[in-house]
Amino acid sequence: MAANPKNIRTEECSSVNRSSYSASLTSSVLEYRHENGRRYHKFRNGSYLLSNDETENDRLDMFHEMCLQLLHRKLYLAPIEKPQRVIDLGTGTGIWAVDFADQHPEAEVIGCDLSPIQPTLVPPNVKFLVDDIESVKPGGWVEFQDWDGYPHSEDGSLDDTAILRCYHELYSAFDQAGYETRPGIKLEQWFKEAGFVNIRVEKFVIPYGVWPKDRHLKKVGAWNQAVAEANGFEGSALAVRTRYKNWTKEEVTVLASQARADGRKHNIHMLFNFYVVYGQRPEN
Repeated sequence: MAANPKNIRTEECSSVNRSSYSASLTSSVLEYRHENGRRYHKFRNGSYLLSNDETENDRLDMFHEMCLQLLHRKLYLAPIEKPQRVIDLGTGTGIWAVDFADQHPEAEVIGCDLSPIQPTLVPPNVKFLVDDIESVKPGGWVEFQDWDGYPHSEDGSLDDTAILRCYHELYSAFDQAGYETRPGIKLEQWFKEAGFVNIRVEKFVIPYGVWPKDRHLKKVGAWNQAVAEANGFEGSALAVRTRYKNWTKEEVTVLASQARADGRKHNIHMLFNFYVVYGQRPEN
């Protein structure tokens, strides 16, 4: 599934109040919302509509591997040479933060998320916060990795398919709920509006499935399909459709099953655009 809200990397951040972690853990952070057989965060309830249970966590880790395949095993593209402090906003399972900490033991790595679902056995230079962090020190780099959520095809093979309907139904519900469904295409403008400089945009085309002839794209497409089939079709849609579109769980399951079947057809050549955008905060 293309939707994935965890995509912000920041380097050289300003100081962080670590006491917010322990304070948060004494409140609603450890409470969860359960519906339709899935678990959701209760801290800032409703601000994130995907689940935070083990099934979703497995999907996020698979998405991480897909990004590594896409970027040729690179965790980031920003020109960072000697990182000191790094923040992973929307860290999810913490897998990106842990990998970065392993590669850069000299850096302090902070993972921030709405849910305390990260592991406890991590490198000593990793800490996790349940909070919002927005400030970056002058000269620091910020990198966003995010989708244009809507799929497309170059040969019309996606037209009138269940999988296309699944995405339209999903994103119309997110639009109704007030969520941005095509962040990737807007990142560059957001960077400019925020005052960042030295902005660089990298656009990648990600296939769905193993139909590409190119070996690299075939691997990336295989991971994209695996991520969607693991939990994406149903997990990404369950809360938003049942809360905002009055669908039943069974209706979501049926459409997800039809989309999954379409995705396995080699004659449907579905593509997504994925953006990596990074920029630097001015010194002044």
